Amino acid sequence: MERDLQASGSEMDLELSSEALEYGRFALRAIEAAGGDQLVQRAEVEPNARDELVAPVLEELGAFDLDPCGDEDDRQAAAALCRSFGYWAVPYPVAGRLCRPRDLGADGLLVVDERSPAGVITGAGHRWVAVDLDGRRSWARPRPTNDPVRRTAFVEAIDLDPIDGGGASVVALALVLPCWSLLGMLDRAITLTRSHVLERTQFGQALAAFQGVQFQLVDAEVERSGLEALARFTLWSIGAHPEQALQDALALRLAAVEAAETVFRVAHQLHGANGFCDETVLSWVSRYSQPLRRLPLGRSATLAELTRRVGRQGLTGIFGLDEVPFPFSLRADSPSPG
Repeated sequence: MERDLQASGSEMDLELSSEALEYGRFALRAIEAAGGDQLVQRAEVEPNARDELVAPVLEELGAFDLDPCGDEDDRQAAAALCRSFGYWAVPYPVAGRLCRPRDLGADGLLVVDERSPAGVITGAGHRWVAVDLDGRRSWARPRPTNDPVRRTAFVEAIDLDPIDGGGASVVALALVLPCWSLLGMLDRAITLTRSHVLERTQFGQALAAFQGVQFQLVDAEVERSGLEALARFTLWSIGAHPEQALQDALALRLAAVEAAETVFRVAHQLHGANGFCDETVLSWVSRYSQPLRRLPLGRSATLAELTRRVGRQGLTGIFGLDEVPFPFSLRADSPSPG
């Protein structure tokens, strides 16, 4: 039975608002009108024109007027926007632009591992600030490479010029929004794979009719839908429980990376060899999911950092029965943004 929840005195609402959902759908249509899947292909050919290709879409959507760091409605809209950009695999640091530190006059924010700082900023231009997981901020100076972006996926190593330690309050959000972009990519990967197995035939019947294929798709969808539930919870947690938001954000990141491993493994297996060819959209989506899965920390490093911060205390949130009464309701949406 559905009922409102009270979690530590704050009502838990894991649904995005209708306005945020509509904003995400509008963003989907705007990206499609601007080129859709062609955007990533054009950016790969002309990496220095990447900002010219994408920034006008963000301006049309009013993205730079959002304040996800300070306003709950804007935070939900930013999440929906990142998911839509992920759905089209637009190779642009949208989350970083949305989380830009306004007090420094910077244009974007990168969460980095201070031991090997890097960001998806090839051809993006602008002034970037880097922040580590402890909130230490630095100006980011890119170290350009001659490697083709097809190999680097727009990732550049950066040098750090320290500024201050004033970035702790935004680290969690700057980790969470890229997870929404990755969620959009998983939406697309499953949509593409479903279409593929319905259209392709083997031994006189559609691939989708084989029980083994159905089991694999179910495994992938369980991972995707579980990530969506956790992403909604973590977005709520940032506003409701900022003291534990970084732990929740790291847990979400770990779940996102693990879900991506499963979903893309299934998608590539069911597409077969052509899933790695550029004639197949899945190839582009998979390639440009890699920076989101590896930066600022990969799976093992994220797990180690989460373990270090949580220690023996463990996580609270939706898995802590003493904190949140059950049952609670999550709408079972189809795998599409919003």
